[in-house]
Amino acid sequence: MKLLLAALMLLAGTLPAAAQWLDRPWPGIPRTADGKPDLTAPAPRGPDGRPDFSGVWNAPAPVARPDAAALQPWVTDLARRRQQEYYKMRPFFRCLPSGPETERSGGWKRFLQTPAAVAILNDDLTHRVIHMDGRELEAHPWPSWMGYSVGRWDGDTLVVDSAGFNEKTWVSRYGVSHTEALRVTERYRRPDFGHLQVEVTFTDPGAFSKPWGFAMTMVLAADTDMLEAVCERGSEDWPGRLSDAADRAVSVPPDVLARYVGVYSGIHRGDERTYEVSLSGGQLIATIVGAYDAVGLGAAGLDQGVPRRLVPQSRTLFEGLGLGYRFIVNDDGVATDLMVIHVSGDYRYSRQR
Repeated sequence: MKLLLAALMLLAGTLPAAAQWLDRPWPGIPRTADGKPDLTAPAPRGPDGRPDFSGVWNAPAPVARPDAAALQPWVTDLARRRQQEYYKMRPFFRCLPSGPETERSGGWKRFLQTPAAVAILNDDLTHRVIHMDGRELEAHPWPSWMGYSVGRWDGDTLVVDSAGFNEKTWVSRYGVSHTEALRVTERYRRPDFGHLQVEVTFTDPGAFSKPWGFAMTMVLAADTDMLEAVCERGSEDWPGRLSDAADRAVSVPPDVLARYVGVYSGIHRGDERTYEVSLSGGQLIATIVGAYDAVGLGAAGLDQGVPRRLVPQSRTLFEGLGLGYRFIVNDDGVATDLMVIHVSGDYRYSRQR
């Protein structure tokens, strides 16, 4: 558990502190009667009559994952090895560009649009250039972290085709890799002043048996500005692996484990979450019910409700793939609450049954 907590502390040090100006009014934008930005006003257009995406945008990290059955075996095997290391080689954790990674598609971004190019500036100081001068996507562009992109208009929708991503980048924070044949197609549409709808599709026959992707909506961050969020310390020195927890496992009697079986509900970072704890083959299994398991692959693959084995470090403390689980018990040894130990804090879940 000491190695686990050390890794979690290093993770906290790896993540940048995102920030923005608290009050920076934008001149010349539509406003409601109370002076607030009118996000439902018509979308602005450039001199060429096309929608203008210029501005500062923000969105939560999208939740997207390919069907586990659609992954080539080598992709699944590599993802599981990365899981064993708590994803320490994730480019973002190493202070490297994230490239096409799904979860980094959200966050703070500034769009700068001209007739010849659209630039997307990220708060981590990386950037992309989408060429809009009519060129074709090169068949074999030089591999790079952020890829090579060309765009075209389909009515009011900007369609972007990208290629040339090096094999060091991931397409998911959960260790899902790709080949240098990866192609990414994005569709951007601005239905009104304050919203940007984005659809992303990944295609790579060398890694996936079928295309997959996600959709998200970005919101214009009017009357504010984007500050840099720089990663200053990487994950190279993270200690421990998942197998270390198993090596340190202690023996807990089955009748004690049985007292922890149940359903626990609480609030995780503002959202309701429910854990179902079961007992199978003499081992406790924890599953997030009705939501995506944010830890990763697990034994059941990339799917909702991925079960994770809880490895006992004491009679009440368990390790479950990078998170700590502590059962709070009454005088009879029956669990009344479950405390999940997370890098962002401890979250308490009350037993429902």
